[in-house]
Amino acid sequence: MKNLRRHSLPPEALDTADRAILNTLQEGFPLTPRPFDDAGATLGLTGAQLITRLQRLREIGAITRFGPFFDAEAMGGAFCLCALSVPEPDFDRIAALVNAHAEVAHNYARDHALNMWFVLATPTPEGIARTAHRIEAETGLTVWQFPKLREFFIGFRVTA
Repeated sequence: MKNLRRHSLPPEALDTADRAILNTLQEGFPLTPRPFDDAGATLGLTGAQLITRLQRLREIGAITRFGPFFDAEAMGGAFCLCALSVPEPDFDRIAALVNAHAEVAHNYARDHALNMWFVLATPTPEGIARTAHRIEAETGLTVWQFPKLREFFIGFRVTA
């Protein structure tokens, strides 16, 4: 994750094909032997063109990642929303330490005393505490853990 601080893209940053990719791929991705070719075909692109466009969308910050979302809890693991209060001059260094952990699903800067929020996803429930303790040891900061008490499905989609 290069830049946790998000800025709006200028309207000209995305063309019609980019917008179609963003709108279409939020609804699913084919599980086939050549998924990029198949997804690209529905968008009028080759698989290679789709991959190139996804790389560019990530580079310009239109997307932060492209990949599957696994339900760690359904597989015996756990999720936990976590936060840190990071001194502003040290923000980028701390972000790099946090993001180096494979268990960090995503990480966002916020304008709040707890200014770095991230999600931990681990193969076992015990993995949350272990990873949080490692992050605390590496950063010298308290990892505030906010475990899920109740699940809500909101069907979040963004129209590009």
